[in-house]
Amino acid sequence: MNNIKQVFSIKDLENLCGVKAHTIRIWEKRYNLLSPDRTETNIRTYNLKNLQRLLNVTYLVNSGYKISRISKLSEDEINDYVKGIVSDSSTKNQAINSFKIAMLNYDLTLFSVTYDKLERKKSFRSIFIDIFIPLLKEIGLLWQTDTISPSHEHFITNLVKQKLLLNIEKLQYNKNTKTDKAFVLFLPENEIHELGLLYIHYETLLHGYKSIYLGSSIPLDNLPSALSFHEKIVFVSYFTIKPEKEHLDTYMQDFESIVCRDKQSDFWVLGKQVMHLPTSSQSNHRYFESISSLISEF
Repeated sequence: MNNIKQVFSIKDLENLCGVKAHTIRIWEKRYNLLSPDRTETNIRTYNLKNLQRLLNVTYLVNSGYKISRISKLSEDEINDYVKGIVSDSSTKNQAINSFKIAMLNYDLTLFSVTYDKLERKKSFRSIFIDIFIPLLKEIGLLWQTDTISPSHEHFITNLVKQKLLLNIEKLQYNKNTKTDKAFVLFLPENEIHELGLLYIHYETLLHGYKSIYLGSSIPLDNLPSALSFHEKIVFVSYFTIKPEKEHLDTYMQDFESIVCRDKQSDFWVLGKQVMHLPTSSQSNHRYFESISSLISEF
């Protein structure tokens, strides 16, 4: 696969492993931990094997092992030590590292094997909150720093989405046990970042509520027809990049005039853009800082 990233800078390693470049250089010099190649201008470059080794070493260091001890271990011994650590926090770190390697290699098998191991020990909810959310945050930062390409991000994001859709499907045919309200989930026009909203859909179903998922880029004038779905509707949306900061207040006013023209409904909003929203005078508008804070309202 020619599009697999094979060569990494020391800055890439810093971003991927969370170890400062200065520390990596010390580990190289003092403990001969890595063996980078050099360009004609004497700049360090690292291959995938170096990256995998550093991820494992970092994992052991974070688990309490001394670097001086780790440096004396063979590659197989390092791998055995990593496999032997079974605490919950270490499982999380190991899984995130495995998913990173799967992403860089476009390795569906490694992703699936790692996920299957987690699924035998954890609920999907725990996997998503404890592992997928931190992983996706890290990947977003890696993309912003040009450590990975958009194709890497799309590859891993789509695999996470597949697992989310699979678990949503398992819940969709369950009997709705709570009837005091129902939820309609949508993203504003030109907003396509739907993983967060999809997870809220999963949690809504998990908590026994009726939930209608409309998806991305929904015009406000499409929403009034959903009001007949239930006596009390809660609309939920996730503002990641849309509406823009300068259009947020207008959007919230338009929601009232277009959607709530004949019947008032609650509107719950979360996402990065929420921080730019002024405190609303509308009692039916609620803003949330995180998915967990919204879920706590269930």
